[in-house]
Order: sequence, then structure tokens, then C-alpha cells
Amino acid sequence: MIVWINGAFGAGKTTTARELIDLVPNSTLFDPEVIGGALTHLLPPKRLAEVGDFQDLPIWRRLVIDTAAALLAELGGTLVVPMTLLRQEYRDEIFGGLAARRIAVHHLLLAPAETILRARIAGREVPPDLPDGELRVRQWAYDHIEPYRAALASWLTADAHPVDTSALTPYETAVRIAEAVADGTVAPCDIVQTPEPAAETLAAGVLLFDERDRVLLVDPTYKPGWEFPGGVVEPGEAPARAGMREVAEETGIRLGEVPRLLVVDWEPPAPPGYGGLRLLFDGGRLASAEAGSLLLPGPELRACRFVTEQEAAVLLPPVRYERLRWALRARERGAALYLEAGVPVG
Repeated sequence: MIVWINGAFGAGKTTTARELIDLVPNSTLFDPEVIGGALTHLLPPKRLAEVGDFQDLPIWRRLVIDTAAALLAELGGTLVVPMTLLRQEYRDEIFGGLAARRIAVHHLLLAPAETILRARIAGREVPPDLPDGELRVRQWAYDHIEPYRAALASWLTADAHPVDTSALTPYETAVRIAEAVADGTVAPCDIVQTPEPAAETLAAGVLLFDERDRVLLVDPTYKPGWEFPGGVVEPGEAPARAGMREVAEETGIRLGEVPRLLVVDWEPPAPPGYGGLRLLFDGGRLASAEAGSLLLPGPELRACRFVTEQEAAVLLPPVRYERLRWALRARERGAALYLEAGVPVG
């Protein structure tokens, strides 16, 4: 399993993690900062200059998942990971990727009072050989206090188990974490375990509409970005029936009729993904009572909302939005479309 210690820059995550590995048998420290340091030698300077934070690089997030999984496969036991995660979509991507490998994540948040946090940043040791270290390191931590506040207000407190470290030493904090994980106070993150595909997949989504013809989107907890209700078609399962099954599992709505096909989209492989066929079906218009009684059972979905096509363009990744856009045109015309990478063919 993984014990992920989150918190603002300067909250004492790494110091606490070092104390924790002395308290938890067969535990290992994994600091993802190492991945960021390696990328300075692996990526061209031009690519590095395009982002302000290593976390914004997809390769960093992928390597954190793969390295954590490889360490646990090699060593077993518990991996202690001190790393700030303030963007929910990055949490979803990393924790979802770990869940796909059947790795449980216990998510904790070190939460000292802001006055104490600022005092700790001011007193933080800076490597003497780091150019402009005093200014750069401390200013970096100060600049991230506001994003930390925003994460606390929107999602972080609900997702992680908070530990108020205002009056605690790193050792005392580590003791509390070890006890909370051992006695089940901090349970593993409740997140669906969706195995990563090992080959091309066939997936079926279903478009559901409200009385204003807005389309339903859902926000999965196990991957970044909004999606359509639906999922991977199981072996031997009819695609339309798979879409109906996924709609029932995700939203509680049971469609009475097999939905009509709108779009077949071939998604090309883009490593590490394998691509495959993506189908979108028309689940029809829901009555107001049905639309108002949507369920979000279990750990799979965080939220759902009905949106206009323009609103969907903001929420959906570009490939999914193009698929939706052409599905809506097919719905208007009453004829299904064949796409390749989101572009109509023929």
C-alpha cells in the first residue's frame, strides 16, 4: 500500500515521512521530487520551459505511477510518499493509475495553521549550493499558499484525512499517522479499480438529455476530465447493452429501450494508450423527475451535470468534445457517423 502525505509546500511532509518509515515495518520512502530532478536531464530545455511545475508534465505523473508500482513490486510493504497534490485532476490521474494496479492509497493531509506554515517556510533550510536558493525556494512555497487554500476549499479536505500539525513535532505527527493507518481511521481511498488495458478496447458511451436538451456529463474519480456515462464493453457483451449496463451502474437510470447508435469513432493508439473503437449512443431525453433523481453510487463518480454543447467544450478533453459534437450532429440528422480520431470519414 501507499501512505501519501499531502500538504502545502513547507508543511513538513518529507521530515514527517522520514520519521514514519522508522515506525512502519517494511516501509520505504519514495519522494517524487526525484522524478522531477531526473526530467531535467531527460527532456529538452524547450519542453521544460513550457511548464512552471514538473507536475504539469504528463510524463512526470506517469513516471510517479510507474515508479511507485515498480518499487512496491520490488520491495513490497508500504511506500511512504511525501508530495503536494493541489490539482484534483492530477490526484485522479495518479491515484486512479495506482488503483488500476491494485495499489491501495491512504491519503493524509498535514494541515498546520497558516501563520505556523509561513513561519516554517521562513525558517526552512536552503541548500547552500543552490543559486538564489534563499529567494527561489521560499518564494515558491509562499506562491503556493493561495492554491493550497483553494484546494482546501474545493476538494482536498474531503478527500484526505487532515492532521493538524500546528502543535506537533514531525515525530509526533508520524506517530499519529501510523496509528491512524493501522487502526483503520484512514481507510484506503474509495476509488474504482479499473485495470489498464493491454490491447485495443471497445467502449460504449450513452448520451442522456434533459428537457432543455442539455447532455449529461459525469466526473470520474479515477481519471482526469469529464466523460459520458459508459465504459468498456466486456468480452461477449453487445456494445449497446454495455452502455445500458454502465448507465444503470453509474447513474441509477435503467433505460427501457436499446439506445440508437450515433457515432463510431476510431481512436488511434497514443502510447501508453492502445486506442480502439469508441461508440456513442442516444439514450434519449429524461423526464424532469428522472433527471432530478440521478444517483452517483460508490467510488466511481464524483459529480454529474447537464451541460450545453458550449459548456461541454470547456469541460471535455478535445478528443471527447469532437466525438460529442459529431454525435449531436448525427442526432439532428438521424443518421450515424463514422469518425477516425474525431473526424468524419466518408
